[in-house]
Amino acid sequence: MPPQSARPLGDPRLAVTLSGGGAFGAAHVGVLQVLEERGIQPGIVTGTSSGALVGSAYAAGLDGEAIERIARRFRWNRIARFTAQPRWGLLDTRVVTDAIHRLLGEDPRIEDLPRRFGAVATDLRTRQAVTIDKGPLSAALRATIAVPGLLPPVHLGGRLLADGGMVDNVPHTAARELGAERVIVVHLHAKWENVRMMRTVTKIADLANDPTVVLVQPEMERMAQWTMKDVPRLIAEGRRAATAALDDV
Repeated sequence: MPPQSARPLGDPRLAVTLSGGGAFGAAHVGVLQVLEERGIQPGIVTGTSSGALVGSAYAAGLDGEAIERIARRFRWNRIARFTAQPRWGLLDTRVVTDAIHRLLGEDPRIEDLPRRFGAVATDLRTRQAVTIDKGPLSAALRATIAVPGLLPPVHLGGRLLADGGMVDNVPHTAARELGAERVIVVHLHAKWENVRMMRTVTKIADLANDPTVVLVQPEMERMAQWTMKDVPRLIAEGRRAATAALDDV
């Protein structure tokens, strides 16, 4: 179980935003560890896809050491498995609920977490970003990781939701919606982007010039995105990038 607190954790005006990127999300662990070591305590966490997976553990009150242990043991079958039942995707993500129960002892409601948390998903009908900041944590995580064709979309609040990275892979706006005045943004694709991510490139340029934003950009070049073999290197790169960004502030 995560540590319980009579009061919410962290500064309610400071957020950390964690972008998506498959196994690259392990770099977020190193960033969170550096924040912890420096006594920087965001009270708001937003994330897309793998960023939401890491961010949810942090929002639940787990420390950097505990999250690293989870990352090093993580395998994709913890969040998705093949079944023969009909569904809108090759894999079934209902095992996410079981994983959360093993980790936290329950499937908590997001509004009961010690830090404010928002997982960003895509409304498949409107093609707009949706910030899920209420309801069962498992439903939010299943929605934000639901890559179309691979993982099934989630019906939630009258919407059909899928992977948030399709419209907002760096959910800085969600952090502002939850009340953040200052945001530490972790962007996992620092030096190279493909055409599909050009919207992200424009946003990052804007964020780099925003005095209320600290931009952390781990470099993912030559790292594995869809296997877990580079998790130790990714965590170390997250630490390096966070240290460099904070030293520049």
